[in-house]
Amino acid sequence: MKLLEGKVALITGASRGIGKGIALRFARQGANVAFTYLSSVEKAQALEEELEDYGVKAKGYRSDAADYAAAEELINSIVADFGTIHTVVNNAGITRDGLLMRMTEENWDDVINTNLKSIFNITKHVQRTMLKQREGSIINLSSVVGIKGNAGQANYAASKAGIIGFTKSVALELGSRNIRCNAIAPGFIETEMTGELGEDVVKAWKETIPLRRAGSVDDVANVALFLASDMSAYVSGQVLSVCGGMLT
Repeated sequence: MKLLEGKVALITGASRGIGKGIALRFARQGANVAFTYLSSVEKAQALEEELEDYGVKAKGYRSDAADYAAAEELINSIVADFGTIHTVVNNAGITRDGLLMRMTEENWDDVINTNLKSIFNITKHVQRTMLKQREGSIINLSSVVGIKGNAGQANYAASKAGIIGFTKSVALELGSRNIRCNAIAPGFIETEMTGELGEDVVKAWKETIPLRRAGSVDDVANVALFLASDMSAYVSGQVLSVCGGMLT
């Protein structure tokens, strides 16, 4: 039997990168997948078809998780379409990097709203369904930057650190109803975004990693699968770093 057979998972920001990798891994393990996207309808439709090739139900929703009302409408739509939600992966996120002296209020607000407020919005609205069924796994994508900070990313680091505090608090609040909440803190992961970095920058990053390589999307997806499945039934309120030893 597949690890997520018959489960329904919501993954935000899944049209590319880590979110897409998690969606595909979940589908391969039998989960029906709902996912959100903001920009490319074509990419979303292509992902739907790719997921359905694994014999599961899949549907993309164009929705901004940073919008409180839109998040509530999204959850209601998914429950209507899929019947319930067992797992949520709060993955949607952006960067607006720059030194604090040059950082604008807009740069700050955009990152906090997309990265942190979105997790509040989705979790706030999905908890009703999970409380009724007395079951759920909430997985929030943080970052090693949220643990150790990073020059030029005060807004991003603050949002990712906030996710960790939120995760631990939700785990304490909802644990008595068999609802688990954990965070994943990826390190340097090769995605479309990191592909835009210069070769020297990538080389410098790798030299700080004990395993001497960048992580892959699959490395993160494997941990998300563990946290979504019954293999992690007694794991809650934790932050699992996927960083090749960078934080050791």
